[in-house]
Amino acid sequence: MNDYLLYGIITFLLSILFSMGGAGSGVALIPVLNFLGVDFTVAKAVGLFAGASTTITSSIMNIKRKAVEYAFVLPIASMMLLFAPLGAYSSSFIDEEIVKFFFMLMLFYSATMMMFGKKKALFHSKSKVTLFVVGAVVGFLAGLLGVGGGNILIPLLALLGFEPKKVAVAVSFVVPFSALGSFFTYASYVELDWVLLSIVAFAAIVGGYIGNYLMHFKLDQKQIKKLMALILYGLALKLLFHFVF
Repeated sequence: MNDYLLYGIITFLLSILFSMGGAGSGVALIPVLNFLGVDFTVAKAVGLFAGASTTITSSIMNIKRKAVEYAFVLPIASMMLLFAPLGAYSSSFIDEEIVKFFFMLMLFYSATMMMFGKKKALFHSKSKVTLFVVGAVVGFLAGLLGVGGGNILIPLLALLGFEPKKVAVAVSFVVPFSALGSFFTYASYVELDWVLLSIVAFAAIVGGYIGNYLMHFKLDQKQIKKLMALILYGLALKLLFHFVF
């Protein structure tokens, strides 16, 4: 019971912080749970379930506000829905240490993007083919690593020259497709702790709501993102220490 309380408190605090920065907490929650003794694959499933629980609300709100540009999001969402479960299933055939290594690289990537901000677009592509390819690649990686994919998708679309506002709405719409598809795939071959899932999901929803509320008080987003980046750098370095020593 003490472990469940600790997991709930950690999820709650991470969800507040990452929601204030406009991101999901799953990318940080997964390694933290693993460091605390939760099996890595189970931690990925828990992180996905928590992430889906918090992002579905944002997705529904954007639909109701008619803010979703379906011609833009559907190619990405459809590919992520197809390839995220494939990535999650592939994870069962790949050595866990290899998956952890790629997860570490993803942490460094996400932290660097948060710390140093958006870069100028490498080129501008409006092709639907590009959106399908991006959705497939990001979906597979998200499923393999057990994340919703938003932390990979946002900077990638920015580098491809898509408008930041459009990207933000698109990501909130597509992440639940990726997260739920991956979660149910993991649930098909991993024994899950449903008490842990329920506690973490509840803590993520409440923490996410509070974080979104606090975000409207003109907090310094740059400083929040730097704090988030430092946490991710710390988790990445701990994983790196694991591989080196």
